[in-house]
Amino acid sequence: MRGAVIHAPGDVRFEELDDPEISRPTDAVIRTVATCVCGSDLWPYRGAEPVDEPQPMGHEYVGIVEEVGSEVTNVEPGQFVVGSFATSDNTCPNCLNGWQSSCLGREFMSTCQAEYVRIPNAHGTLVATDDQPDGEFVPSLLAVSDVMGTGWYAAVAAEVTPGSTAVVVGDGAVGLCGVIAARELGAERIIAMSRHESRQKLAVEFGATDIISERGDEGIARVKDLTGGIGADSVLECVGTPEAMRQALHSARPGGNVGFVGVPHDVAIDGQELFFSHVGLRGGPAPVRAYLPDLIDRVLTGRINPGKVFDLTLPLEQVAEGYRAMDERRAIKALLKP
Repeated sequence: MRGAVIHAPGDVRFEELDDPEISRPTDAVIRTVATCVCGSDLWPYRGAEPVDEPQPMGHEYVGIVEEVGSEVTNVEPGQFVVGSFATSDNTCPNCLNGWQSSCLGREFMSTCQAEYVRIPNAHGTLVATDDQPDGEFVPSLLAVSDVMGTGWYAAVAAEVTPGSTAVVVGDGAVGLCGVIAARELGAERIIAMSRHESRQKLAVEFGATDIISERGDEGIARVKDLTGGIGADSVLECVGTPEAMRQALHSARPGGNVGFVGVPHDVAIDGQELFFSHVGLRGGPAPVRAYLPDLIDRVLTGRINPGKVFDLTLPLEQVAEGYRAMDERRAIKALLKP
């Protein structure tokens, strides 16, 4: 088969790779129907994470089951499935508590920008749709496998409730999906922080009631202006930089909550400052598997359409252009079709 391999920062190639095989009875092999480039893939692409040797890329996927191991009984060949970037057996104590991304047998996916993918822990990871979905739903189902599930977790972690005010820091795919999640969880006011017109428009379409283009102290001051000088009930941090975290923490009211899902890079939190802020803080890899049945239903019933974050569609063989377009901010998110 063929798939994407990163060799060095800025160097992604589409190469011949070994076909995936069932190596454990809990595995499945799927043929990808769609995959994509994630904002977190840009960290190694930009050199912010080391690339010590060539490695396959990609952790978002939907596809058709080709083969299953002997212990996989919940899906079968021919079914359309959605999975998560973090695999889980869905039976360990952490899974049963709703934290599948901390499964005791967890493996993070990293080979999904390819024509075929081996899925570990397939029995607890994959969710099949009742029928083959129409093509119009595929982008949104793909979004559910990570960015929509991660945006949903950001809103849950920030404790968005009906009638509340939420701020979303970050206008990438996860932040935009966080806007959807805040709306679905009942936020009355949703403030999206964005400096890019196309992303601002999509945020409003997804449910944002206010847009703040300022950043740093000016952005924090604008949030305070819009919230009676107090701050927001819930803040979704969807970037992962020190600046974004500071903006999130200072935009929350005393007693408010910050849900952070941007993979942290050089983020340090002052314990004294956090102590006196009375702001709650929760984050981590999203337990996407916990949300899959609900989010899949919301997509297939037309309630949400997170697939609109894909503003560039390319053949999988042009994966390198997908990375370039996102790195240069010519695209929010690149969808890849094998």
